[in-house]
Amino acid sequence: MPKITYVALDGTARTAEVPLGTSVMRGAVLNDIDGIVAQCGGNAQCATCHVYVDEASLHQLEPAEPNPNEDYMLDFTVAERRPHSRLSCQLEVTGPMEGLIVHLPERQN
Repeated sequence: MPKITYVALDGTARTAEVPLGTSVMRGAVLNDIDGIVAQCGGNAQCATCHVYVDEASLHQLEPAEPNPNEDYMLDFTVAERRPHSRLSCQLEVTGPMEGLIVHLPERQN
């Protein structure tokens, strides 16, 4: 299982093993990581799983860019949208994501 690191606003990092085929959001929920609300359960309808992908990890994403629905929903995040903002429910965990780092925003709702 790939290890994903979730970094809180205060810099505290938690690394979790996340099963292949699940989402980065689900990995946070399964491992009791605070900062991911996931109100819609992973359907890209609430933007409460917003993360900032660490610049060093961008090459690990596939697809590299948000799909149109994700892109639209990113306009409704409570925290500031940044160039590396993604909805973690739309990031399916694959082998190349080993070591992925995502930063959690100051709030989700």
